[in-house]
Amino acid sequence: MRLFLAFSKVFIAVGLLAALWGLSTLGESDRRTWVHPAGGPVRILQFYASAGILTAGETARICYSVENAKSVRISPMIEEVYSAPNHCLQIVPEHTTHYILLAEGYDGAVATKSFTLEVEALEPPPPPAVDYAAL
Repeated sequence: MRLFLAFSKVFIAVGLLAALWGLSTLGESDRRTWVHPAGGPVRILQFYASAGILTAGETARICYSVENAKSVRISPMIEEVYSAPNHCLQIVPEHTTHYILLAEGYDGAVATKSFTLEVEALEPPPPPAVDYAAL
């Protein structure tokens, strides 16, 4: 009889824990958002290039500043992008490119900013001079 009472107490405790766990998951919409930074909605404060026009092969820096962002992406895809109050990346675009910054907030809202970086093609070298008198 004692053994039965000991096991019944364990089964009741496990059942209560399972019930509490089940109740705690009812109101959850997204497990990734259980921690929110104080501050409010996602905002893009700055997004710009260090140059307005480049010649093919030249480097530039893309800089951005975001607030309250859970994730940050730049299209076309650029590596080393993350939520930061101020971050710059070095790029070497081959042609004129339209860059888009997408910042997603903890509430699912998305902020975007964009700009176009113009890249001029290298001018071809002039053709060699032909000395027709020497022919």
